[in-house]
Amino acid sequence: MGVTERRAREKEALRHKILEAASQLFLEEGFESVSIRKIAERIEYSPATIYLYFKDKAELVNAICEDSFAELLEVVNEASQDPDPLHGLRLGLRAYIDFGLSHPHHYLVVFGVLHKEQMADEHNTLEPLPGIAAFEVLRSGVRSCIQSGVLPPGDPETISQCVWMFIHGVTSLLITNYEMPCGYFPWLDKEHLIESSLDLLLAGLKNSSLPAQR
Repeated sequence: MGVTERRAREKEALRHKILEAASQLFLEEGFESVSIRKIAERIEYSPATIYLYFKDKAELVNAICEDSFAELLEVVNEASQDPDPLHGLRLGLRAYIDFGLSHPHHYLVVFGVLHKEQMADEHNTLEPLPGIAAFEVLRSGVRSCIQSGVLPPGDPETISQCVWMFIHGVTSLLITNYEMPCGYFPWLDKEHLIESSLDLLLAGLKNSSLPAQR
């Protein structure tokens, strides 16, 4: 490995470390309470180092959202490629859940803390295209299932949004509650719950026809 390549990898690794630390702090302390200095302290670097990567907290926030949605789009799109449209839909949904479980801090921050902040900021410059593109993979899968006859006729938009609500709920609950140390709820095996949830969802889709919004 040459010097240039090694430096590029080191730079990308530090960028990732900054974004991960920021995501954790946003969850722990709330968006407004987190400063560039706090993020720098978490990774044991000077604030000046972070400013080499991001000009301010807003740009850092945009990077978290853009990176997370871009990676989500990639994994869901790749997983959904299957000749059987219903199986492809299931694989894409499973990939979505697995992505959230593999990136819990980014997932909760993007769909929780930062989403609220982005929506409240009238001067927000974040292009929502990666998130919309990821949803379009789901919407396209639903359309294909309807067109091929494996799902009954219905409104693709209504079905897609309901499906996203379902898998977002599964993903969020597994991230936030499944491994709570108090053991107040007798959770079954995680893999069993994920697969059973998808079985239940697809069985419901195959036996219902959701109309468009009136």
